[in-house]
Formats: sequence, structure tokens, C-alpha cells
Amino acid sequence: MIEKQFIHNIIDEYQLLLKNDEIIDKIIKVKDLLIKQNNKGNKVIFAGNGASAAIASHCALDFTKQAKIRSICFNDSAFITAFANDFGYENWVEKAISFHGKKGDIAILISSSGSSPNIVNAAKYAKDNGIPVISFSGFEENNPLNQLGDVNFWVPSQAYNIIENIHQIWLLMICDLIIGKTEYSVN
Repeated sequence: MIEKQFIHNIIDEYQLLLKNDEIIDKIIKVKDLLIKQNNKGNKVIFAGNGASAAIASHCALDFTKQAKIRSICFNDSAFITAFANDFGYENWVEKAISFHGKKGDIAILISSSGSSPNIVNAAKYAKDNGIPVISFSGFEENNPLNQLGDVNFWVPSQAYNIIENIHQIWLLMICDLIIGKTEYSVN
């Protein structure tokens, strides 16, 4: 019985986080921004660490292949290790954006804590160079990343798995909203 209640509590938390009109409005706003910038020939740059990097890779793939929103992600191990070695781990995402980003592109930056130095530095660089930032974070609401985005998605939780799952759900909702349906061919 205790395990069932544990699971019910998690489901209740997910429902509370997902049925939120403020977030739904942001999802629609980001969808419109991505389509507008894509139509101008700009791209989306996804970045994160650990599980957030996996989410970034998944979303870069789905946004490109399914939603036809040109997207990139810097998760190649040789790329990361070379840039981290040459520029410092805290600067590698910023440097990647400086090489591959241009004014009008969009940076979607994901950090569960919102305090990862490499993601925060990338957000600062992007904003300073005309690249709008859409942030996904959790933990404390006043985390650095949540203060830097043009549109900020924040999960009020201290639980990594809840934060990461909600980030992925929100991002893939944006993708499906662009497509206009949730069931489609992957060919």
C-alpha cells in the first residue's frame, strides 16, 4: 500500500505541473517563436548536461525530423572534450554557440538546477549576441538560468526525475503543437 501511495503522489505532482495555464501559454508562445524564426532561416540550438543533454539530443532530433524546425545539439564526445579541454568546461557550450550560432537563432538551454556554469555562461553569451534564450530549469525559482531566459520554464521541484521528465514533456508538447497532432508517420 505504501508503494501505491508513493506512485499516486508522483502522478498527482505531474498532473499539477502539467495542468498549468501559465505554462500552456508559454508553450504556445515558444511554438510561435520557433516557427517564426525557422521561417526566417534560423535554427534552434539545444544544450544540457547529463540527462538534460539526452533530452536536448532527443528534442533536436524530433524538432528537425518531425516538426521540420532545423535544430542542432552538441553532444558528440569528441566535440565536448575538445572544447572543454581548450576553453574550460564552464565555457564549452558558450564557445560552441559562438562557432555555430548567429543572431536570430534560438538557444534552448536545459539545466535541472539552473546553476550549471556552462549552461548559464551559454545563456549570457546568447543574450549578448542576439540569440533568444528559452530556459528549462528546476530547484530554486531564482536560479541563474531562470533569470536569463527570454522565456523561462521552471519546475518547482527538488526531484531530478520529476524536473527532467516535465522538461521533456513540455518540450515535446511544443514539438507536437508545431506538427499539429500527436500521432503521425515517422517516415
